[in-house]
Amino acid sequence: MGHRLTRIYTRTGDAGTTGLADGSRVAKDAPRIEAIGAVDELNSALGVLLAEKLPEPVRACLDNVQNDLFDLGGELSVPGHAIMSKAHVDRLERELDRLNTGLPPLKDFILPAGSRPAALAHVARTVCRRAERRLVTLSRKQKGTPALLAYLNRLSDLLFVMSRDLNRAAGRPDVLWQQGKNRQG
Repeated sequence: MGHRLTRIYTRTGDAGTTGLADGSRVAKDAPRIEAIGAVDELNSALGVLLAEKLPEPVRACLDNVQNDLFDLGGELSVPGHAIMSKAHVDRLERELDRLNTGLPPLKDFILPAGSRPAALAHVARTVCRRAERRLVTLSRKQKGTPALLAYLNRLSDLLFVMSRDLNRAAGRPDVLWQQGKNRQG
């Protein structure tokens, strides 16, 4: 890290702009800032999940993901600078395969429920999908690294499988959607 903040407030954003790492200023609601903010929110959701008692392999995986998300945010904050790569996506795919081993095949849609850690993984998954949508919006306006979209897409899959694995670790079954359950009143 080049220099440390000695004061948290700078007043430079009071007029509705914020600075990027390359020194440029953009509106706080610009697509790039929306994407950065969604990735930050995702990282915070993972922090809440990490506050739970988790199996060590899940904890290690999420620790790596949190660091990746800072890299991803860093790449977004420096237009034209690539940090994320296919290797990041490949690692998530290996984690997905590892967690999915031993889970029963899906035959029905499942509800985002079960144990508390599993439910928090589902919340993180939905925040990840929002971050992915914000990145898609940005990518329509400005070219970026393809690995960013692939990473967030794979991460949401990982969080889905992780929620199932966390339910299994807690001795809880998947909560299945019952189509039309309340139709009759």
